[in-house]
Amino acid sequence: MSLNAYQTYQQNSVGTASPGELTLMLYNGCLKFLKQAKAGIEAGKVEEKNINLQKAQKIIQELMVTLNTDVAVGKQMMQMYDYMNRRLIDANVKNDVTIIEEVEGITTEFRDTWKEVIQQNRKANYGMGGQA
Repeated sequence: MSLNAYQTYQQNSVGTASPGELTLMLYNGCLKFLKQAKAGIEAGKVEEKNINLQKAQKIIQELMVTLNTDVAVGKQMMQMYDYMNRRLIDANVKNDVTIIEEVEGITTEFRDTWKEVIQQNRKANYGMGGQA
């Protein structure tokens, strides 16, 4: 697949994704950037680390902006996102892989939980006349 075809595929994937799938994509993107930031630290590439940590922070900030804080779980998630964001600032300043791994663990838990919610919603919707 050519680069242009791949980019078109990616744009179409995002354009046709449900809000739940978009959130899943954000979690996966965050994890990708965290891994790249760790690799940057391990390779001594400060700029690569910095750029990828900032990308991960932008994703977390996007998750914060779109969060419904009218419900208790939303307020708790906001606190966790805020914590994750602050930890990434610390990781960037200190070049600390263990902090990145901590945030990776939290992000992975959120992603896996979100994936489960999407799957359960699909099962519930398909069980009710096949509407997704």
